[in-house]
Amino acid sequence: MDNFSQQLLAWFDQHGRKDLPWQQNVSSYRVWVSEIMLQQTQVATVIPYFERFMKRFPTVDLLAKASIDEVLHQWTGLGYYARGRNLHAAAKIVITEHAGELPHTVSELESLPGIGRSTAGAIIAICTGQQAAILDGNVKRVLARCFAIEGWPGSSSTLNALWQKTEELTPAVRVADYTQAIMDLGAMVCKRTPECDACPLYADCEARLGNTIERYPGKKPKKVLPIRQTTMLVIEREGDLLLERRPAAGLWGGLWSFPEAADIENFLKDRGLTCLETTELPPFRHTFSHFHLDITPLRVTAIEDAGRVEENGSYCWYDRSNPAEIGLTKPVSKILKNLHSTSPIQ
Repeated sequence: MDNFSQQLLAWFDQHGRKDLPWQQNVSSYRVWVSEIMLQQTQVATVIPYFERFMKRFPTVDLLAKASIDEVLHQWTGLGYYARGRNLHAAAKIVITEHAGELPHTVSELESLPGIGRSTAGAIIAICTGQQAAILDGNVKRVLARCFAIEGWPGSSSTLNALWQKTEELTPAVRVADYTQAIMDLGAMVCKRTPECDACPLYADCEARLGNTIERYPGKKPKKVLPIRQTTMLVIEREGDLLLERRPAAGLWGGLWSFPEAADIENFLKDRGLTCLETTELPPFRHTFSHFHLDITPLRVTAIEDAGRVEENGSYCWYDRSNPAEIGLTKPVSKILKNLHSTSPIQ
């Protein structure tokens, strides 16, 4: 398909998105933040988060100086919190090792936490106009269908084939527009249920010509997710709730959550707390990519005997009437909402 990029750019000039927040006042920092947020997240979801994040951290210097709690608070609800932690860590490196300027080569960008090959390519292409290929989820779908590239994109052989194709097709001119165009085509036209009649590549798409669109991209092999259970202790003292910071590594790293303890009595005793009453709140399921977590929230009304719960880096008392700006796990947000409602947690 010799005129792939020309067809795509002609379509973009007429139909592409040109008014997204990160397309205004373009800078490497703004594009970088947007690309991190857009990883595994749709544009419509990202826009309000991006705008709030930019208002709070308009420069990489301010992001680097912020606490991780401030950053994760702005990220709360967006999910995939490792992205926020990596963004914060990378900002510090940009300040200390790159004089506050994001590097302008793919290899240097890839060395920063949270920036992979495709994200680095997008930043370079959009911000510098250098020829750099991208391969996000939308681009994988477009290329797999257009060129009938078999297999699940998560497998190494299929991924290599897709990378080879996207590098072949990326033009040397209008790279920024081309990069946005191919992402837009996947998001707006070549969706999971494609609108083929609106596609500029209609005449040449191999999947459409072969009536095999449903085969591309190949599906991930199905796997039955294991189920785990936990009890979250919603410990309330004079209206405040006890939160525990999760370890930096692992699930919900660095976020604040309700304590989880198998031996509730000893957990309370060790912290100088006496239980007055317990109430089981509606259980619910939280699903990660690799397992289901069935959560039973247990509301514990307690009094503090000896004041042994230290408000330090590990624990804090959360005032619902004047909430601190900290990053909360999604289950905590659900449970907090449920405390104000009698409806079951969904």
